Order: sequence, then C-alpha cells, then structure tokens
Amino acid sequence: MNTNYIYNMRYVLILCLFMASCSTPIEKALNSSSPLITRVTDSIDKYEVQILFTQIDSTDSGEVQFTDYSYGLNEQNYFYPASTVKLPVAVLAAEYADAREDITLDTPYIIDGDEELHSISDDLRQIFAVSDNKAYNRLYELLGRDYINSRLREKGYTQTTIQHRLATPEAAVNARKTIQFFPSYTAESIIITNKEDKDLIPNNVVGNKKGQGYIENGNLINEPMDFGLKNHFPLQEQHHFIKSLVFPNSFETSKRLELSETSRQRVLKAMKTLPRDAKYNQEEYYDSYVKFFMYGDVTTPIPDNIHIYNKVGFAYGTLTETAYIEDTQNDIRFILSATILVNENQIFNDDTYEYEQIGIPFLAQLGREFYEQEKERKE
Repeated sequence: MNTNYIYNMRYVLILCLFMASCSTPIEKALNSSSPLITRVTDSIDKYEVQILFTQIDSTDSGEVQFTDYSYGLNEQNYFYPASTVKLPVAVLAAEYADAREDITLDTPYIIDGDEELHSISDDLRQIFAVSDNKAYNRLYELLGRDYINSRLREKGYTQTTIQHRLATPEAAVNARKTIQFFPSYTAESIIITNKEDKDLIPNNVVGNKKGQGYIENGNLINEPMDFGLKNHFPLQEQHHFIKSLVFPNSFETSKRLELSETSRQRVLKAMKTLPRDAKYNQEEYYDSYVKFFMYGDVTTPIPDNIHIYNKVGFAYGTLTETAYIEDTQNDIRFILSATILVNENQIFNDDTYEYEQIGIPFLAQLGREFYEQEKERKE
C-alpha cells in the first residue's frame, strides 16, 4: 500500500477539519473570478474539461512527495490528443538510441524520400520547440506503432494507443520507410529497413464518436465523427508519463523508461527550450508558441526563472497540455495537465474552433491560478 498516499490524504482531511470549507486547489482555480476562467466554468460540461494537478514537496530526508488532485477525469470520454503523442514517441526514440551500440542521439540519418540529414537530437529540438510534425513522423517511421505501443504497455501505459503519423495523407499506412544512419564519416552506414506494422486496432473508447457532424473531402457529413482509429493518450497517462520522466526515482524501476541519465537530461533540456533558444525566428515563434499554461495568451518573453517542461496538442477543437513547471527563483514546482474542447458548432474538421478566444486564454489563466496558489503556499 502507498504510504505516501495515505499520509497525503490524512493531511488533506486534517486541513478540512480546521477549515469552514474545504476546497481542493483545482476547485479554487475553477472558482476564480477571472473572466478567462468563468466563461468556461459557466458551461463547463460543454467544454469537456479534465484537469490533473500535483503539488510537489520534499521530506526532511529529501524524498520527493506528491499530492495529486483531479477534476473531470473520465477515461471513457475520448479527446483527440493531437501533438501530445509526440512526447512518448520522442522519449522512446531516445531510449531506442540508448539501447543500440551503433547509434547515438547525434548520429546523422537519412530517411527515404528526404535528402536532408537529420538526427534524433535535432528531431527532439524541433518537436519540443515548435511541435514540428515532420520530426515526429520521422521518429514514428523509426519506431513504428507496434513497437511504440508494445513498449508503452510494458511500462504500464495500458490505455494509450499511438496509431498514426500527423498531418500527412499517409498518416496511418502500415508500411514504414527505410532509414540510413551514418555513425561516422569512415564507418559503413547502418541501414534499417522497417517492417510493416500490423493493421490499426480500434481504441474502443466509449465516447469516441463526437459532435454533430464533420467535414470530409469538402462535404459536410451530418453524423458524429468517429475517432476510433485515431491516437489515444488519456490525460492521466500523460500526467504520469511526465511525472515519471522528471522524477524517475519516485517510481518502480520496472516501470521507468530505460533512458541513460545523460539522455534523460537532454530530453528535459529540449522540453524546456524556447523557440528563440532553438534558433527559430522570434517574431513568428514567440516564447509561448507551444507553452499555453501561464503564458499562452501573451507573446512577451517568458521570464528566465520560469522553466516549463511540457508538450501541448491542439487539433479538432481540442487543446491539451501536460507540463512540469518550476520557478527557480521562488522554489515553486508543480505538475499540471489539462484538456478542453472548444468547438461551439460541434462540427469537426471545419477549422472553426475557439482556440484563441476561449481555449488558450483558459489554459493560460489556469496555469497562473495554480502558480499563485503554490507561491502563496510556499511563503
């Protein structure tokens, strides 16, 4: 039995006894008077909001202690994870390189149909700095859906299913491209001819048919859109994934990904890297381009003391983010994951969603609410 969980729940219950009312940090955040929050909470069921929040403390012995809170979690209420699936695929690619003796994160490679040299480390940079789809697709070609899903199952992610590439007509084809690695300028290249993956398996999540209609080939289909063969990455598994990546020693060895410490640190560095530090144009790719919590509704620079290790996703009207956030100046750190659906007309694939008006401002303010709570708690 998890003694930390018992201790944390006892702590919460004791607090409740001494307070006129006991509200969780999530309830406090959702009760904010900010219009960025209230315009969602006034009709919160419509927006299919799910939230996970973890307070992080240290015991006298230096052990990390988590206190978890949740809102609206429902494994059977499907949401499209979009680019959040890039997080596990990126980490698995780093683990894959660690497991081989003939390649590293920096080994150059060429993939069929592309004359440009790439490396896994550069793919990580592009995935986390600007959420590049092509970089993700290359790592998907390297690993394949069969390996990705098998590996995730081995580590306890039983609900997640990675089915396809992103933003390409060939998203779900079984065949994968050949990849040629070049370990050095003198050694022979390593050619990896990938086998075909097995056929897609429906995710069978109740609620994977969504909306009143969808656009297909320019035509409106007046029936719910079927997401049964789409990627599935439920919020609780996103939250656990980032928690175990940042704090591996808090989890059973058998459930940790087998990353070297060097590779883990390189992944984490890529996750927090801002577009300007990854050599992207600052005007187009501002600091919060793919960091919604706290700063998503502004284009001003993120302060140097705020580090956000995260992955966002947005598509089909769904916005999702999972993040470890730390303020190195004020000793604040917490983990936050949330998803919201902003599709007022309930038509999918029509590119008419309320991302800028409702979704991103909500996530930004949500992050600020938790940050201020943690700042107050630490004072």
